[in-house]
Amino acid sequence: MSNTTLMGKQRRAVGLMGGTFNPIHYGHLVAAEAARDAFNLDQVIFIPSGQPPHKSNVFVADPEHRYLMTFLAIVPNQHFELSRVEIDRPGPSYTLNTLQYFAERDPAIDWYFITGADAILDILTWHQPERLFGYAEFIAASRPGYSLDKIYALEQRLGREHMERIHPLEVPALAISSSQIRERLRMGLSIKYLVPEAVEHYIAKNRVYQALRHERR
Repeated sequence: MSNTTLMGKQRRAVGLMGGTFNPIHYGHLVAAEAARDAFNLDQVIFIPSGQPPHKSNVFVADPEHRYLMTFLAIVPNQHFELSRVEIDRPGPSYTLNTLQYFAERDPAIDWYFITGADAILDILTWHQPERLFGYAEFIAASRPGYSLDKIYALEQRLGREHMERIHPLEVPALAISSSQIRERLRMGLSIKYLVPEAVEHYIAKNRVYQALRHERR
């Protein structure tokens, strides 16, 4: 897919990788790189959430820990950038506010929001979902073998115009999940090769998920 043109001038295309990153893992990194390749993105900006509105029943590490882990994970890739916009913004981290911020900061860029296929299925529960599509297109990353039928069924609720702005993308490494990694940390099991080595060391050194070891199941 090539970048669109406006009055003969090629527009830049930039991906926005939003998420809790609790913690960031190789699945996130592979999805971002796959999206960059598939949609010819000039760069991908990772945006750790400050106060994720849908995670009230899940242990979420301190935003600064999640920001630093994300930095350590993405720094080797020259096409990856990091933003504090949601961490520094008070109140719940709504995707709408983030998309509006970037779109208004540089309207000459085509913005793509990268998220998981499961998250896209819940897009109608997001804050003011009808406004989201005015600011960006959506890349729905799925693992191999994931049935896309549910995503395509969204057209009945979203309408064809909005549905055309959702693009499924198969990503092999998405079998890894942050919840799986947190469970392994709770049980005292290794997370090696699930997260970048620098992130693994940061979690151990700073005891980021130590509180999970004391949770009862």
